[in-house]
Amino acid sequence: MSDFLQLQGEPVLVTGVANRKSVAFHVGRVLQESGADVLYSVRSEQRRESVQKLVGDAPVYVCDVEDQAQVDRLRDDVSRDRGRLTGLLHSIAFADFSAGWLPFHETPRKAFLQAVDISCYSLVAMSNAFRELLDKEQGSVVTISISTTRMAAENYGYMAPVKAALDSSICFLAKSFSEFSRIRFNAVCPGLLKTSASAGIPGYVDSYLYAEAATLRREAVQTEEVANAAAFLLSPRSSGINAGSLVVDAGMSVNYFDKRLIARGDVQQDSPKS
Repeated sequence: MSDFLQLQGEPVLVTGVANRKSVAFHVGRVLQESGADVLYSVRSEQRRESVQKLVGDAPVYVCDVEDQAQVDRLRDDVSRDRGRLTGLLHSIAFADFSAGWLPFHETPRKAFLQAVDISCYSLVAMSNAFRELLDKEQGSVVTISISTTRMAAENYGYMAPVKAALDSSICFLAKSFSEFSRIRFNAVCPGLLKTSASAGIPGYVDSYLYAEAATLRREAVQTEEVANAAAFLLSPRSSGINAGSLVVDAGMSVNYFDKRLIARGDVQQDSPKS
């Protein structure tokens, strides 16, 4: 087997697998195919049982990242079982929309802060907890973000601002860790994907189809493509990339004004009412 990624036998912790459609699951599979020693962390015992069936004999730990004690316990368990890590994939996000889909300015404080805690601060908490286990020379931490946090899509709610905080945290963690290591921090920022999480977003299918039409190849980004990018960033092959955001959107972001999209779109002439 070719060891292009140079991860043969290297321990990598993958967080956030929910099912076969999860980005984290696909990343784990790419890493396993590359010979890496992949460990998994999920949020509950019930999730552990279902994920264990997907990943075979690979270790699956339980960690609710809202609880610092569980984050510390995860670190201790990995330290006991492996002693070190070469990579850490952070693929964790959550938003509580039980209050309904509200205009952004009506976002409930509690829901917003919980989303920041789980989707963003968990990266900081886990990076800090694992700082002594991560390889000081070749360690890599990768998170999964979104292709742009500057597009105000109504049906995405308040998650874009949360992802913006995540993107910024990547830069600050890279700078902070550079004081004592060469551990790298990067984000993979995919366009719209078919995942279980996205299925719960109202109107997502229409958004997905639009995004697909806007790609330069007129074919949606596949989860496997995102996983390949994440595996690369986790590997020593990407040693020169730090504090970066790798957009994987098949050129969508440069093609919003494609003549075909304009021709088939409905142009609204009405101005907002005062």
